[in-house]
Amino acid sequence: MSLRVLAAMSGGVDSAVAAARAAEAGHDVTGVHLALSANPQSYRTGARGCCTLEDSRDARRAADVIGIPFYVWDMAERFHHDVVEDFVNEYAAGRTPNPCLRCNEKIKFEAVLDRALALGFDAVVTGHHARLVDGVLRRSPDEGKDQSYVLGVLTRQQLGHAMFPLGDSTKAQVREEAARRGLMVADKPDSHDICFIADGDTRGFLADRLGATPGPIVDESGEVVGAHEGAYGFTVGQRKGLRIDRPAADGRPRYVLSIEPVSNTVTVGPRTSLQVDTIVATRPVWNGPVGEPRGPLACTVQLRAHGEVYDCHAQVSGDELHIELGTPATGVAPGQAAVLYLGDTVIGSATITKAA
Repeated sequence: MSLRVLAAMSGGVDSAVAAARAAEAGHDVTGVHLALSANPQSYRTGARGCCTLEDSRDARRAADVIGIPFYVWDMAERFHHDVVEDFVNEYAAGRTPNPCLRCNEKIKFEAVLDRALALGFDAVVTGHHARLVDGVLRRSPDEGKDQSYVLGVLTRQQLGHAMFPLGDSTKAQVREEAARRGLMVADKPDSHDICFIADGDTRGFLADRLGATPGPIVDESGEVVGAHEGAYGFTVGQRKGLRIDRPAADGRPRYVLSIEPVSNTVTVGPRTSLQVDTIVATRPVWNGPVGEPRGPLACTVQLRAHGEVYDCHAQVSGDELHIELGTPATGVAPGQAAVLYLGDTVIGSATITKAA
């Protein structure tokens, strides 16, 4: 069945091949590039970009080669509010956000999808490495590039209007196909890091917006072992850049164990103290084939993008999701997503609030 679809084209190889495949499959495809900054020069460029002027030009050239109409949509204000400000506010609250996950949720599959449906499109096409089978999200066969985790926050309704044409392909296969199709982005490096932090200095970016807020760094006994200029500059599990005055008594490295924004205190300790067995998460989204579980569910959970997968039991309690891990996890940070799987199938997700 031929559909009228909107292809989100970032300027990279994945989205270009996804758009080409959708067109080749007989769909009526329109390409759109999202302008996410009022000042694109301030965003990352080259190998580290995804929304720069350079990327916009690459996307337009790819659309010309494919032979589809192409437009640029200004999403800068929405992106700043839903992604950039959310990023700053989450760090200020002592949490560790994932801006790429938030961009998928709030921009590509909320703002863009809403506009696309209003304009009469049937679906949004993206170059994500994940599979959709009967509206159910599943992992990509390319484990190193699988992006089902950052899509795990999407609702069933949003997934019902999504298309991921690269689902069964590896990254190497996508690049080979791009070259065969004459797409100039075939060898373009993947984007990395956070697109709206031009120099990659997250701590400096936050300091510019939140200002210096000096506070103590303490060990597990409460003894002050150092000082910081802002608790927002740290994340749970961090080892480097702690600026501790003296080494631990046993000489072993120390890690960030917790961040308390009210008292502006960062607590550090040994790696063993990072281990957690229980996770509590809020705002669960049940987007898989089983719906909300009525009792304890044996499944697996992924706690960060490209992170390790843990066997677990998950159970809903009111508005919270309680997850008991089969083996301890380390560096679990509030603000990150816990995405649940049955095999390679996503069944739901929630936002981590605490772990112990």
